[in-house]
Amino acid sequence: MQRTELVSSLSMRTFVASILTSAALVGTTFTSTSVYAAAGQPIKLAMLEGMSGPFANGGAAIERNVRYAIDALNARGGVHLADGAHPFELQVYDTKGVSDQALAQLRAAEDAHIPFILQGNSSAVAAALESAIDKHNDREPDNRVVFLNYSAVDPALTNDHCSFWHFRFDAHAGMRMNALTDVIQGDKSVKKVYLIDQDYSFGHEVSALARSMLATKRSDIVIVGDEFHPVGKVTDFTPYISKIRDSGADAVITGNYGNDLTLLVKAAHDGGLKTRFYTFYANSLGAAAAIGDAGVGRVQAVAEWHQNVEGAGSDAFYAGYRARWPNPADDWPVLRVTVMVDMLAKAIEKAGSTDALAVAKALEDMHFDPGTDFHPSWMRPDDHQLIQPLYVMEMAKQGAPGVPHDVEGSGYGFKTVKALTADKTALPTTCKMVRP
Repeated sequence: MQRTELVSSLSMRTFVASILTSAALVGTTFTSTSVYAAAGQPIKLAMLEGMSGPFANGGAAIERNVRYAIDALNARGGVHLADGAHPFELQVYDTKGVSDQALAQLRAAEDAHIPFILQGNSSAVAAALESAIDKHNDREPDNRVVFLNYSAVDPALTNDHCSFWHFRFDAHAGMRMNALTDVIQGDKSVKKVYLIDQDYSFGHEVSALARSMLATKRSDIVIVGDEFHPVGKVTDFTPYISKIRDSGADAVITGNYGNDLTLLVKAAHDGGLKTRFYTFYANSLGAAAAIGDAGVGRVQAVAEWHQNVEGAGSDAFYAGYRARWPNPADDWPVLRVTVMVDMLAKAIEKAGSTDALAVAKALEDMHFDPGTDFHPSWMRPDDHQLIQPLYVMEMAKQGAPGVPHDVEGSGYGFKTVKALTADKTALPTTCKMVRP
């Protein structure tokens, strides 16, 4: 995907060709700085993520996406400043997925004077980092950092707990739930819903959002269960599946991710549970293979993109990712990560430096518009929430109409059942932004 200022002047054909050229350049390399046209001092990015522990698969998947985006950017010439072109360079810090380790790794990155912090695979960790970064930037104005969040979707991070230094590139839980419940609103076969989520702030927020939005859109639906389970500690979800079956639910809503989602849907498949699943993340990390035939026509997910979104820009992005990561097991492209890396590069160029304050100001109100039909987005200055398209998708067999691609070599993919333009995904914010 090209940076906005380059792509806006290109035709669709040139835009797509440039993505594929970048993909070809990075497809044979496995380090984020080994192939690039830029030759200046690298601009370092620190990714703080759980690379070990129960959600290590999610950390590894995000790292692949960050490296793909960086490699593609570097192959196109890197970041252009007054003294020449500079490549991005990624440094990964293992947080083990817990807040205290994340805070320790944040201090290490700050001590190394890395100005850009990337994290996302836990809203609890993100909240701890957001608070710590606010304090650090007040305390050390000459060593400030910007927090780029690619996956932590607790709405509070861009609402009551918003921060000038924090930018979220994922749709928050309210935006995702709004899209899912729009689909449920039109599905009159859904009468009883079971809620099951992880037992921490994000899971409780998902449950509350489901209750609130269903009450507004489908007041006839009965919530027959509202279950919370320990995060990353359940190895067998069979007892939970038995409760769902006994409740008579014909639909399940869950915000689970990683192994907690994979094991949940696997238990549903093994137990022959026939209810519909409305999920945030069933299109990722082994879930489709675990669900199998039981999910066809019944399991839905929501995301900013999926492999079968139609259009030349979408096709080029996916082809580029697969050229970089051809192993089917690595087939989890995350478009918002590429958007994040490209928007950061544009903000640094606009600021003319890597100074955190100047870059943060440049990111505010930035528009990502490739000049094509593909994923126009806007960083809303009110709360630093990226406003972008969303897709609700339904699981299907590869080869079915609208499903040319499968997920992770599973033989199952997803088809779009509802596409929401960026303006339709925006929700009000309670953020009272305090700017330095």
